[in-house]
Amino acid sequence: MRVGILGAGKIAGIMARTLREMENVQAWAVASRERERAEEFARTYGIERAYGSYEELVEDPAVDLIYVATPHSHHAEHCLLCIEHGKPVLCEKAFTANAAQARQVLARAEERGVFLTEAIWTRYMPSRRMIDDLIGEGALGEVVSLTANLGYPLTHVERIMEPALAGGALLDIGIYPLNFASMVLGDEVEDVTSACVKTSTGVDAQSSIVLRYRDGKMATLHTTVLAATEQYGIIYGTKGYLIAHNINNIDRISLFGPDRSLRREITVPKQITGYEYEVEACRRALETGALECPEMPHAQTLCMMEQMDALRRDWGVRYPFE
Repeated sequence: MRVGILGAGKIAGIMARTLREMENVQAWAVASRERERAEEFARTYGIERAYGSYEELVEDPAVDLIYVATPHSHHAEHCLLCIEHGKPVLCEKAFTANAAQARQVLARAEERGVFLTEAIWTRYMPSRRMIDDLIGEGALGEVVSLTANLGYPLTHVERIMEPALAGGALLDIGIYPLNFASMVLGDEVEDVTSACVKTSTGVDAQSSIVLRYRDGKMATLHTTVLAATEQYGIIYGTKGYLIAHNINNIDRISLFGPDRSLRREITVPKQITGYEYEVEACRRALETGALECPEMPHAQTLCMMEQMDALRRDWGVRYPFE
């Protein structure tokens, strides 16, 4: 499978390095609005072709899948560009800037019969199945609640601080605690309580979110771009609890009994970067003619975007293009 990378920033580099080490997958082309940047990127990662426009990339007949690695604010535009040229798309999270854009992109992909999925890597990783298996086998008893916390000092990053780039903590890292809660507790949320602190530019800097579910379960989530946190996802049950270490790329799962004694320590399989799992999921889907990945169905992507829209609405965070 030949992959084209749309965008030549930091996250695109991680994907290029991943593809270089995978089997049966090739980083075939990269596109940037600046040809020199694309050429430098191609040299760095050993990529066959470099394009100075996104249009050139989507018109390359050899490309089997395009990875969209531009800022959130431009995902809808670039996904639609790929879809109009019949190119399957793996779009970096957050899928779009808001739910309205997501509906437009998903509808057009369906109309055109083009494969499309969101690259929220935690949905594709082995750790997700490992946690599901522990819960399924009753290791925690009945799950009653969870907490999830993710923070980095990121106020020096332009795309985080800039409203025009759909900045803020929520779309960039808050999406991970929200997806963690969704993967464990589902999406039957009955009530949401939240608060946020804004940056000087008007986007969300940090937030606390409490989700109450119809079955009585609860999730308490925290996100910040002001400081580093321990990055734990903790699931609590009637027979104990587990800690998922490094919630946005889980590397270890610790299982504790109700007396807080450590019962099991589980490591996840060795990985290239973690991006390989979403790429493999795309390859499997394309081989079978599927238009979405079961790990992150379109309905789930839209649900997450609607949830984030509602939070931003409550906080009074609005992007200038909305």
